[in-house]
Amino acid sequence: MAPPFAVAAVSSSSPLFSSSSSRPILRGHPPLGYISVRPRHRSAVASAAATESAGKLLLEVHGLTASVKETGQQILKGVDLTIREGEVHAIMGKNGSGKSTLTKVLVGHPHYEVTGGTILFKGENLIDMEPEERSLAGLFMSFQAPIEIPGVSNYDFLLMAINARREKDGLPALGPLEFYSVVSQKVEALKMEPKILDRNVNEGFSGGERKRNEILQLSVRLL
Repeated sequence: MAPPFAVAAVSSSSPLFSSSSSRPILRGHPPLGYISVRPRHRSAVASAAATESAGKLLLEVHGLTASVKETGQQILKGVDLTIREGEVHAIMGKNGSGKSTLTKVLVGHPHYEVTGGTILFKGENLIDMEPEERSLAGLFMSFQAPIEIPGVSNYDFLLMAINARREKDGLPALGPLEFYSVVSQKVEALKMEPKILDRNVNEGFSGGERKRNEILQLSVRLL
């Protein structure tokens, strides 16, 4: 199964930037392709990364325009973006430039309306898909502040999620015992306590636990 792509929306006030320079500080990370959300513009670094990559096309965005559905205010004004398998792209810009809006439009947030352009994911028209269909197709959105889901254990949540994905792919559902043997290895690899599976989703979690839990959710989707 092809790995999902990763897009990071980074503000100019992010710790990735030094206080004395607008240049990003990247330590221990692979080279990133930088994508501007300004109309029809892509940096030379991103263009070179796309050209050199031999991976299959995952996401193709061309001339994307989108607005707030309630007010009609246009936020995205002709965004172009191409992502291939194995690439990591960082979308950077000032607060209010449209970084979060772009990610929300990609996953089908109901508060935004696509007014122009195209979005293809694995060759399929993403705009025609419901949010659930986009998730099952392989899109995963990491939240700045993951929400709590009281009454739903991490284990049950992950089991339902993976079996929904397997059903879409025509694979048999995993039983509770079979799934536990797999997910426990993921928990160990992330250096999380095994009891994390019995706790309700993000309820009472620290900030670090919530982020690790999102990584766990993403890793389980790849089974």
